[in-house]
Amino acid sequence: MKIVQTNQFKKEIKKLHPNQKKDVDEAVRAIMKNPDLGQPKVGDLAGIMVYKFKMINQLTLLAYTYQNQTIILTLLALRTHENFYRDLKKSR
Repeated sequence: MKIVQTNQFKKEIKKLHPNQKKDVDEAVRAIMKNPDLGQPKVGDLAGIMVYKFKMINQLTLLAYTYQNQTIILTLLALRTHENFYRDLKKSR
């Protein structure tokens, strides 16, 4: 499986501490095992999946797309819930 990170995702990852990155890595591995793990979004965000997980006891959302034919996992955004969907719409 090929994993592609958007620039926005890369910027968010750079800000994290090592223990936070470990939680993100575990979330990405879980998505790789089962790409349908996240919740599909509708409306303006149709085609995007959002996986919710705990990062140091705080709910964190990871947005991604998955193309079954080419097996590419595109990591779009990583953030806490506050303004997550608003900012995700702007980035599309």
